[in-house]
Amino acid sequence: MSLYHPKPDDFLLTSILSALGDPIRLSIVRSLAESGEKTCGTFDADVPKSTMSRHFRVLREAGLVLMEPRATSYVNSLRRDDIDSRFPGLLELVLKPSDDK
Repeated sequence: MSLYHPKPDDFLLTSILSALGDPIRLSIVRSLAESGEKTCGTFDADVPKSTMSRHFRVLREAGLVLMEPRATSYVNSLRRDDIDSRFPGLLELVLKPSDDK
């Protein structure tokens, strides 16, 4: 099964911001930025597997995450270079620690 990953020229700022507007998706992106690639099952979120799958699909279709099949799971990585080339400074701003913890 081939997964859709948009080309950087097809990234839409509104889609990226919408994807990052969800706290779980934002935490996924922050985790990938801090630790590098991770499999889907290694994220600590207290939601059903189907909900996590939807979060990953939204992130992938927005262009934030690259999902690659490996063995029996998917490995996720942040498309930092692609996002930075299309929207310079966006990830730096989004990943900056906030005071609203």
